[in-house]
Amino acid sequence: MFEISVVTLLLFAGLLVGSVWIGLSLFATGYILLSLFKPNIPMEVFSSGVIWKSMIPTPLLSLPLFILMSEILVVAGLGRSLFSGLAPWLGRLPGGLLHVNVAGSTLFAAVSGSSAATTAIVGKVSLPELEARGYDRNLAMGSLAGAGTLGFLIPPSIIMIIYGVVAQVSILELFIAGVIPGLALALLYMGYIAAHQTLTGSQPKLEAASWSEKLRGLRSIGPVAALILAIMGSLYAGLASVTELAAVGVLGSVVVAIVMKRFSLAAMVRAGRCAVRTSAMIGLIIIGAALLNSAFGFLGIPKAVAGLIENLGLAPFALIVVLLAFYAVLGMFLDGTSIIVMTLPITLPLVTAAGYDPIWFGIFVVVAVEISQITPPIGFNLFVIQSQTGETIGRIAYAALPFFILMLVFALILAVFPQLALWLPGTLK
Repeated sequence: MFEISVVTLLLFAGLLVGSVWIGLSLFATGYILLSLFKPNIPMEVFSSGVIWKSMIPTPLLSLPLFILMSEILVVAGLGRSLFSGLAPWLGRLPGGLLHVNVAGSTLFAAVSGSSAATTAIVGKVSLPELEARGYDRNLAMGSLAGAGTLGFLIPPSIIMIIYGVVAQVSILELFIAGVIPGLALALLYMGYIAAHQTLTGSQPKLEAASWSEKLRGLRSIGPVAALILAIMGSLYAGLASVTELAAVGVLGSVVVAIVMKRFSLAAMVRAGRCAVRTSAMIGLIIIGAALLNSAFGFLGIPKAVAGLIENLGLAPFALIVVLLAFYAVLGMFLDGTSIIVMTLPITLPLVTAAGYDPIWFGIFVVVAVEISQITPPIGFNLFVIQSQTGETIGRIAYAALPFFILMLVFALILAVFPQLALWLPGTLK
């Protein structure tokens, strides 16, 4: 088993260092492992069957639709509307306009599902505005990096769809389970920002917004708020399946673009191209990870790892702490989709055997994957902010450090109080 593990790590690391796409690296690693250690398996039949099974689950149909919905809102320039709509309401709070990073990310997350897209669309407007008004640059970048990860936790979430397909649990339940933890994490961020600005006294003075400005702000975010209410209302009332919800979301995003007078055929074509690229990338990762996980199964790796951890005699909470550290380290080198499809066949049986609910573990894993978005060297949110600010990854990672710690603490809180994730979906049963 040690020999197989070493070969796996060397193969995968070598392919990544060689700039091979992650999906192809996963596929090649699985194929080579089977060729070396199980050469009697008919590879052509095996690989074709694995690929077919990994791509036919019906819930995966919603994935490109949710991605398209997000891209349409991006090309519609939603970031400007979010900032102008939220600023009059949040400017006088302790922390001031820094809260726009969190509140704007929370709203966009509810119609996006992507962490990188959330960071990009909010940061494009908020970072220049905050800098022009004299806000602390590190806190502006750090709060955006942390809040951008809410794109994974607040439904609809691309990562939750992938988890639901791999773990074979209800994606609707996962979506509903993510609502309270997502809002709680957003409030935790806002609490830290308020405390920091109050204790340091570094918040710029702003004039109170008039009621006419606040009403104009509501009109700016009204179409997006209506789309969020439609999606969340249909979700909680059980009026639509995940795929139907995604299709309605795409239609709603087009309507929002029209209402905001930012609809054009060129913009829709650009959104479609971006959605195709992102969907193809995720599909390739799913295919590659499916082959690698099947290779692991034939080689007995999940069973061996489970036996090793079982022999350690860890208490359930200690197991969760170990898994959190494992995901945090793994997230430094892999994206969220790869992490979930690679590790879930091993980790999910462990946590369910320890008495944890698979729906709860889905939310926990999403929080762990969120952490990976702001850890160098492969923290996608850090790269998004670097492209917008020109700062070094080191400085951005340092700015995001308090929010990295907050997410670690929140993950442990979620382990101690699992009802944060399970109460709301429990009301539907």
